[in-house]
Amino acid sequence: MSTPVPNLGAPHPGATSELAVSDGLIAETTEVAAAPGKKKKRGYGLTFWMATVWLVVVLICAVFANLLPVRDPLTPDVINKLALPGEAGLLGTDGLGRDTLARLVHGARVSVTISVTAVAIGMVVGGFLGIISGFFRGKTETILMTIINIILAFPALVLLLVLLAFVGRSLVVISLIVGFLSIPIYTRVARATTLAVAEREFVRASRTMGAKNSRVLAREILPNVVLPVAAFGLVAMGVVIVLEGTLAFLGLSVQQPAPTWGGMIFDGKRYLNEAPHVVLIPSIAMFLTVLSLNLVGDALRTRFDVRGSNL
Repeated sequence: MSTPVPNLGAPHPGATSELAVSDGLIAETTEVAAAPGKKKKRGYGLTFWMATVWLVVVLICAVFANLLPVRDPLTPDVINKLALPGEAGLLGTDGLGRDTLARLVHGARVSVTISVTAVAIGMVVGGFLGIISGFFRGKTETILMTIINIILAFPALVLLLVLLAFVGRSLVVISLIVGFLSIPIYTRVARATTLAVAEREFVRASRTMGAKNSRVLAREILPNVVLPVAAFGLVAMGVVIVLEGTLAFLGLSVQQPAPTWGGMIFDGKRYLNEAPHVVLIPSIAMFLTVLSLNLVGDALRTRFDVRGSNL
């Protein structure tokens, strides 16, 4: 009588489920272990690109205002005063019959010039002071930050009005004054970013290897501070545009008849009941520009935030 030989190739009925469960656990464990190493690249999103397109349009209007096919922004037309959009021009006319689209395009030049100049001054000077104070610390930081805090403690609007009263209200003067007043803010932002970068491993490694301070600043600190500060600068440009609009509304910006968005709002307030578009159109343009700067600036600041980086 022969002894039955067990079928070694056939798995036990319970072993199949056990192997399946084991394989599932191994696969799941592998995916979980691999997950931290994966970096999901998130796009900027539709709102970011829509905001970018609007900013590009505003920049084109500011740079090429004299070359664009629009009417003279200073030429009045008494026959077509307060014309609705589409009646006498694409966006109508103001209380003197001047083309709203032309004044909007040329007004963008004032807003862009003041905001870019002020941000550039604040970013360069304030960024330099912030990097120096955050990197060297000690007495250097104490002296610089004391001066910055004193400037910040003084009412900026009062200082701005005093300087405008003595120096004048030209485009260059306003840009320089606003740029000077923005230096303390950029100093604090650059200092905070520098303090975060200075504690990173690659900076410590560079110092351990005997690198000079100038090399550490140029190779390690500066590249990692510029982008976050520049992203903040976009948000600050929106603040400067609103500030210029406020000054123009108060009659303290660029002198008439040069068109500005704030000046258009100021001139149109008397016609708010009978022709609200005279006020609404420049207000919408300013709102969209400031909103776009905030959206783009926040997106870039989030991406280049040193404290949230894994490097």
